[in-house]
Amino acid sequence: MKLLIIEDDQDLQEGLAFSLNAEGYHTDQAETKRDGLELIRKNVYDLILLDCNLPDGNGFDLCREVRSWSDVPLLMLTARDSEIDEVRALELGVDDYMSKPFSIAVLKARIKKLTGRGKKGQRLVSGGIMVDTDHWKVYKDGEEVLFSKLEYKLLLYFLENKNRVLSKEQILERIWDADGKFVDENTVSVHVRRIRMKIEEDPSRPQRLKTVHGIGYIWREE
Repeated sequence: MKLLIIEDDQDLQEGLAFSLNAEGYHTDQAETKRDGLELIRKNVYDLILLDCNLPDGNGFDLCREVRSWSDVPLLMLTARDSEIDEVRALELGVDDYMSKPFSIAVLKARIKKLTGRGKKGQRLVSGGIMVDTDHWKVYKDGEEVLFSKLEYKLLLYFLENKNRVLSKEQILERIWDADGKFVDENTVSVHVRRIRMKIEEDPSRPQRLKTVHGIGYIWREE
């Protein structure tokens, strides 16, 4: 699970990264609004930790911009304990709000809640395909389809990012690099082809898992 920390206090940023990496998360860090937005555009994150005050802007403006094209969970951190700021943040689309100083244990609990870690009974459904994340099973029109572990992880990644183009580089980093495995781009194509064979009525003319030429793939949900 990949998180982005946008925080200009370097000591706090490094402390958060250390604590979250120890929990099994993968973290990227940015100190400015500009660098944070650049990372968000290039990567897919499961949650963004966002400081309210940044050297080149504020978290409110960044939140407004991100919310115009993404529903990634946002957790705002602020040194200002103001009800007005909290209301403003929530109205802009922030999912949670914590005032500094805060408990790392409470922060971790809120991150788990926002990312769905530990949640039971989660099912992702799209276009007749259903993924049961409790039991690692895939169903097509109610019938179970057997998937390998990597095929399952890749399908789940697409369903978690419906209608969003995922580059081959993003897919390699999320599915394979997380396990410390070095593979080439052809590996992605091979696994996409296998998934299409199992879920598409006509794998040569896919309706769900489509190719975006020169970039990667997209799970299309009308």
